[in-house]
Amino acid sequence: MPLDYDAELRLHTDALRRHWNLHPHDRVLDIGCGAGQTTREAAALTGSAFGIDVSAAAIERAQASGSGPDVQFTCGDVQTYAFSPHSFDVAISRFGTMFFTDPPTAFSNIARALRPAGRLAMLVWQPAPRNEWDVSIRQALPAPEAPEAFSLSDPAAVRPLLEAAGFTEVAFTDVHEPVYYGSDVETALTWVRGFTCVQATLTHPGAGDRLRDLFAAHSTPDGIWFDARSWMVTARESSPAAA
Repeated sequence: MPLDYDAELRLHTDALRRHWNLHPHDRVLDIGCGAGQTTREAAALTGSAFGIDVSAAAIERAQASGSGPDVQFTCGDVQTYAFSPHSFDVAISRFGTMFFTDPPTAFSNIARALRPAGRLAMLVWQPAPRNEWDVSIRQALPAPEAPEAFSLSDPAAVRPLLEAAGFTEVAFTDVHEPVYYGSDVETALTWVRGFTCVQATLTHPGAGDRLRDLFAAHSTPDGIWFDARSWMVTARESSPAAA
């Protein structure tokens, strides 16, 4: 069966569910929603969710899986999208905020879209050396660095970034769960061959064999897994809550 990000990240998605603190009638903004799994789950709990992603292909998949009055999707850039001010109670993101080219502008725009004291809950990767999936693949190929995936990995930098953008009560929770690369070596190979950061190296002599050996070494009866660590980052919009 083909692999997708929902399957790869499912244990980290569980952590997002534990921390997003959704309530009936919350209006949810899902940042970097991809194919819309988390958007639809949020809408099922609250009655209203809006997913946004810069990838037109991802939004097409999300819309094909179902949209309607309770769940809507749009292709757009969170950094510049004209959200109605104070129109969401919660902003969530599963690894969708690390790729902003202008993080201060993006997070300021998210803060403006939240009601006073609205909540932010986002998953971001911890530093690359703590993520076996990144270290192992780069050792096997080696692949070029992709620093944007780890751009929000340092709490000492992220906290002032969010505070300057209009957030308070910024907190980081360690999420130490593996990521899933498929049921067998061939599935893992197909999955990783789609990574932009490794495509240029796949033509190097022996690259395919090294990847195959890597995935075989990580094969278990439950599939192929790599150790991974992320931060569950939570915060509140800093305006006082309305009475």
